[in-house]
Amino acid sequence: MIIRLYKQNPSRKEIDKVVEILREGGIIIYPTDTVYAMGCDALNVRAVEKICKLKGLNPQKNHLSIICPDLSNISEYAKVSNTVFKLMKRNLPGPFTFILNATNSLPKIYKNRKEVGIRVPDNNITLTLARELGNPLLTASVRNKDEWMEYSIDPELIEEEYGKDVDAVIDGGYGGLEPSTIVNCCNDEIEIVRQGKGELIE
Repeated sequence: MIIRLYKQNPSRKEIDKVVEILREGGIIIYPTDTVYAMGCDALNVRAVEKICKLKGLNPQKNHLSIICPDLSNISEYAKVSNTVFKLMKRNLPGPFTFILNATNSLPKIYKNRKEVGIRVPDNNITLTLARELGNPLLTASVRNKDEWMEYSIDPELIEEEYGKDVDAVIDGGYGGLEPSTIVNCCNDEIEIVRQGKGELIE
């Protein structure tokens, strides 16, 4: 099922429909400011486990990342020093994933690595969904293993590829192929572990 949403003024009716899917433990594919991503209510363990299975992710080896609507409640899910918070404030919303130490508010599945990726993408559709859901969104890039495929930028082709595995594909226009820049901020040390879209302002 494809649900069309417009970045500037997403339909309230369609947003409510997607939020209901998420609240019921559904899986969606949605646009970000980098690439299209597969996601769910990040606090729904069964839904998170389903995405891990679909994506071949091992929570004991792979970082799991979540999307928050803004910086106001990030400290609920991750331990953030003043220095790192200021760094995030300078760069978010934007195409960055900040790796931080997880707090006890996140389900056990995130604590296997004791770290969590935090994203606040510059995409109004994604931020609206997270805000209306009231919980963070799990985010896992739509890609075939380690390859970025051309079909992953076109919502209709994404639906053809993944439609049987997910409950909805959000059509927010064509996506990109360049992933987010990953910044490890654990232990208050700033390390760019993957340079992607965006230049970090330190």
